Amino acid sequence: MDDLFAARSQMALSLGFHIIFACIGMVMPFFMATSHYKYLKTKDPLYKELTKVWSKGVAIFFVTGAVSGTMLSFELGLLWPKFMLHAGPIFGMPFSLEGTAFFIEAIFLGFFLYGWGKFNPWFHWWTGMIVGISGLASGILVVAANGWMNSPTGFDFVNGEYLNIDPIAALFNDAWFTQALHMTLAAFVSTGFAVAGIHAYLLMKGKNLAFHRKAFSIAIFFGAVAAILQPISGDISAKDIAVRQPAKLAAMEAHFETSKRAPLIIGGIPDVEKKEVNYALEIPGALSFLAHGDFDAEVIGLDQIPEEHHPPVMVTHFAFQIMVGLGMLLVGLSFLYFISLWKKKSWQVKRWFLWLFVAATPLGFIALESGWTVTEVGRQPWIIYEIMLTKDAVTPIPGIVYSFIVFTAIYISLAGIVTFLLYRQIKALPKILDQNSSASSNP
Repeated sequence: MDDLFAARSQMALSLGFHIIFACIGMVMPFFMATSHYKYLKTKDPLYKELTKVWSKGVAIFFVTGAVSGTMLSFELGLLWPKFMLHAGPIFGMPFSLEGTAFFIEAIFLGFFLYGWGKFNPWFHWWTGMIVGISGLASGILVVAANGWMNSPTGFDFVNGEYLNIDPIAALFNDAWFTQALHMTLAAFVSTGFAVAGIHAYLLMKGKNLAFHRKAFSIAIFFGAVAAILQPISGDISAKDIAVRQPAKLAAMEAHFETSKRAPLIIGGIPDVEKKEVNYALEIPGALSFLAHGDFDAEVIGLDQIPEEHHPPVMVTHFAFQIMVGLGMLLVGLSFLYFISLWKKKSWQVKRWFLWLFVAATPLGFIALESGWTVTEVGRQPWIIYEIMLTKDAVTPIPGIVYSFIVFTAIYISLAGIVTFLLYRQIKALPKILDQNSSASSNP
């Protein structure tokens, strides 16, 4: 393993690990606040217990996300010093603002966790909402920085020098809105279906049914609404990428030759040497329509891109197919959920219905990881699109493979600790509910 591959592998592992906790940190506080709101409105003690249980989960994921996010900031300087030397002054603003949002989130999470019975009930609820809003802002700001890497603006690049830096223009680059929208919806989809799937499984156990039904309903509502909106966001992103990053779109669709009325490829195995796709289902003109809103529009293929600047087609194409395929599957489950509401929840007590959502528990996060693979691998070989190559940004210091091994061990340890803590929370749940039930029944 050479140092460039080791650096890329370490960054992929770090981002893939952190993005899960970042998404949960963006979304779970809104689940928690919704449950809290329902408690304040109905005085149903189950909503209060649900809020407290979810708040403990938010705390666990917040701490883990803070650790993994801090490690990422060090890795940027450790692995890509040449990138940070030039890019840091340009897109440092979103990182600085993200740090501010992080501190606000930490402060108000403390208020919420220890504010029961100490604050005005509605002020206490607002502290939970601020945790969610600041977490969402934190995620959007980081995505804005990544958007800048895909659409670098806010400076003039003259003779290898970065001049006339405008951090506001860098923050609001051409990619930030589409990426932030797609990422935010993906966070709600993945977290919503994961939480709903866990509670669907616990419903099948036949204990604390009312508690888990309330939890399932809140989580799946957020996840289902976001899943139905996600294809719209995907369409906006595809049209944007077709103009800004035609090489990425061509790799996503394994579109080797520039053509009009370009077909949309579903599935298939790209043959990069022969520049063709085998075993694929083609829909004539659909790619032209998705990219430009016109079935007869020309879509740029990889033949128009210098070969040394081609993204890895196999990885990008398969990741894109997985993302879209799982996304559409979750859209179908979302419509099934809303049909169950129309049926007055008669399906929600059926084991087959619950099993579908249990099976869907990891699918949102698999789609999320696939989407980030498309974003990052599809930009290669550039670390700053059409400005700086990734190979030119890597550290010249040897031995990155050892750093990769150490960080891998750290992330595996963190994953094990989080899994243990969450398992302990779930195992303790029946005891907590039984104790509260007994306390409420005794005068």
